[in-house]
Amino acid sequence: MLPLLLVLLLVLLLFGAGFAVKALWWVAVLVLVLWLLGFVARPKGGTGRWYRW
Repeated sequence: MLPLLLVLLLVLLLFGAGFAVKALWWVAVLVLVLWLLGFVARPKGGTGRWYRW
């Protein structure tokens, strides 16, 4: 019974980690798209950056 519970716990942990990694990839893609949009849509006049830092 204990080995079965350990295997189920391992599967649950791996599924959770896989889901978290996939979610982080989507967040990274979204941030990249926003950064590229900001880079393209920056003000034309002056040498100011489109971000504050």
